[in-house]
Amino acid sequence: MNRIQRFEDLVAWQLARELTKSLHATTRAAGFSRDFALVDQMRRAAVSIMSNIAEGFERESEADRLRFYMIAKGSCAELRSQLYVAFDAGYLGQVEFGSSLAKAEEVARVIGGLRLAIRRSVRADNDRR
Repeated sequence: MNRIQRFEDLVAWQLARELTKSLHATTRAAGFSRDFALVDQMRRAAVSIMSNIAEGFERESEADRLRFYMIAKGSCAELRSQLYVAFDAGYLGQVEFGSSLAKAEEVARVIGGLRLAIRRSVRADNDRR
């Protein structure tokens, strides 16, 4: 099994990158792009997901990794909530809303898997001691 060497190798980070790219394209739409506060907040949340996954990966302790992955997962929830705001404001159609929401949910699930793997690793290390 190949050991992941860089945060760029993490599926969670790759999916978060795709989500961020997609969100930037979505928020460039004419009506949407004029809601500067919402667009800025959504973009910040998406970038936060990627950044916290990367930062967590580079941390030395499992506790730090877990903390940053939890922040990333929280940013996924924030973005999902903002997608509802954008949908309710009429900036997103049903299909685009559903697609964006599904991407954000997938990223959150994969981050949850990372957190679970770290917790299992910590338990295994403790059991060996």
